[in-house]
Amino acid sequence: MLLVLLLAAGLWGIGYLAGVSRAARMTSVGVLLLGVITAQLVLPDGHPLREATGGSAALWLILGGVAILVLVYGKALKALRNRAAPAAAKEPAMPSDQFSETELERYARHIVLRELGGPGQKKMKKARVLVIGAGGLGAPVLQFLAAAGVGTIGVIDDDEVENANLQRQVIHRDADIGVPKVFSAQRAMEAQNPNVTVLPYHRRLTDEIAQDLFGDFDLILDGTDNFDTRYLANRTAAALGKPLISGALSQWEGQLSVFDPANDAPCYQCIFPEAPAPGLAPSCSEAGVIGPLPGVVGSMMAVEAIKVITGAGQALRGEMLIYDALYGESRKITLSRRADCPICGAGA
Repeated sequence: MLLVLLLAAGLWGIGYLAGVSRAARMTSVGVLLLGVITAQLVLPDGHPLREATGGSAALWLILGGVAILVLVYGKALKALRNRAAPAAAKEPAMPSDQFSETELERYARHIVLRELGGPGQKKMKKARVLVIGAGGLGAPVLQFLAAAGVGTIGVIDDDEVENANLQRQVIHRDADIGVPKVFSAQRAMEAQNPNVTVLPYHRRLTDEIAQDLFGDFDLILDGTDNFDTRYLANRTAAALGKPLISGALSQWEGQLSVFDPANDAPCYQCIFPEAPAPGLAPSCSEAGVIGPLPGVVGSMMAVEAIKVITGAGQALRGEMLIYDALYGESRKITLSRRADCPICGAGA
């Protein structure tokens, strides 16, 4: 009997190393077991082959019966799990102007809002939003836009998840360290809401691709931490007439605004004509940032995105909201267009 078990283990191991499928390995072991049972039933008592394989068919029949029961149980369990799978996983993709029962239930708290309702939720499902950066601000923006049901969400970032990111970039997990942020974020968003389409772009935003990329989206959100990208995003969005929601962080303070020259609001460069001198605006890695602050400001950016998409309320066009987490204060300041702005001014 030991010889047969060793042969079965050998067949399984060789098949595994050779990359043979599990079903094929089970078949080979089954054929071996069937051959042993046949030899026990056909050969006479005392035959060397019968003696070498146990001397009796009873034990092998019991063993075969147990194996069959285990296989049947596994198949039945798998069938039950499939039947119990969430309805959302089985529902076909709905057209952009229709909702499945699962979606209606999921977005019910939006639909009952007088300012949104069904028409507003439909606008979100049809919307195409690009988020620049999947870091501190991008993490909550992406999570809330996906949860809210924005139909198509693009995310561009050339960075990978690092251990130091996890103190504030809550869309990523410890197991994602070393994974490109756009793919880590994509997994989290699709796990949260399989009804949205996520388009990851693992690369840096450059002049060569900005125009074509922005052209595929209705709204741009900038959560980056460097001025070169901010100015590039601003001039590209302004040239295409796309609204740009921009947020920024430093230590305990955050700010955000909707830059939309196409709707008579200033652009980013109206407010910040030039990048600050080196050292005057240190990055989060240099100056530090309190962990929940990106979540607060990023959530505000997501709210502004929903307002811009649906037309609800009054978006922060021509205004900047500044939040001071250290003292629990917020304030708004009015922003004005500059006639000499090289991006949206008279001579642009």
